[in-house]
Amino acid sequence: MAEERQPGEVAFMTVAEVAAIMRVSKMTVYRLVHSGELPAVRVGRSFRVREDVVSEYLSQSYMGTA
Repeated sequence: MAEERQPGEVAFMTVAEVAAIMRVSKMTVYRLVHSGELPAVRVGRSFRVREDVVSEYLSQSYMGTA
């Protein structure tokens, strides 16, 4: 994630990286992926999640104040 990217270049993260950012277990990320809540690309036997998708998911997950 700290690598320099060209403008418009898509960054993908592993399930472990997503879990670390979201501060949840890898199993929670796998559940989100399998349920379709968090879109991912399958690469071999593992999944990759777009960095911008994670940011959008977290933005939309904020709870409103009552």
